[in-house]
Amino acid sequence: MELKIFGKYDASGIEVHDLGLSKYINLNSYMNLHTGGRFSNYSAGKRNVNTVERLINKLMRTEKWTGKKYGAYRILKEAFDMIEEKTKQNPLQLLVNAIENAAPREEVTRLKYGGVAVPKAVDVAPSRRVDEALRNIAIGSTDASYKHKKSIESCLADEIMAAARNEQGSHAVSKKDEIERIAASAR
Repeated sequence: MELKIFGKYDASGIEVHDLGLSKYINLNSYMNLHTGGRFSNYSAGKRNVNTVERLINKLMRTEKWTGKKYGAYRILKEAFDMIEEKTKQNPLQLLVNAIENAAPREEVTRLKYGGVAVPKAVDVAPSRRVDEALRNIAIGSTDASYKHKKSIESCLADEIMAAARNEQGSHAVSKKDEIERIAASAR
């Protein structure tokens, strides 16, 4: 019997188009999405953690949701239901497309030359690309729902769908474009 994420969504037919990210987007199904730091002792342990669980963990970054994993779990589950209802597609595929579109390829680091800091464009590691994309999707949804009548579930669903379509209205895609634009000017 194949386990499904949230008991509904099958991860077997999901395609990752960006080959650099294919090893770092993990959609293995577990009984529950709570590894409890099981892979934290490994050097690249976070690539063993399910990407959906990593998004849940990123949703717990703000003061209101800190440590409330079941609340973040419920938010993502309802957001996936909204995505499936609106698009009639597998939300896992849309999440993978959103990560691919929101992951920056280049960023800026500062090098010191004789006491002068010089910006230098560098390529981004694949694991950091996935981290940045998930973080920006979570931040975009929480910022959109803060002090608004729109619920965080619908804001998260809208953010994932907008990032999957590569729209500039998405916080994650606009942040990626900003980072890449700054890196291009530092080349």
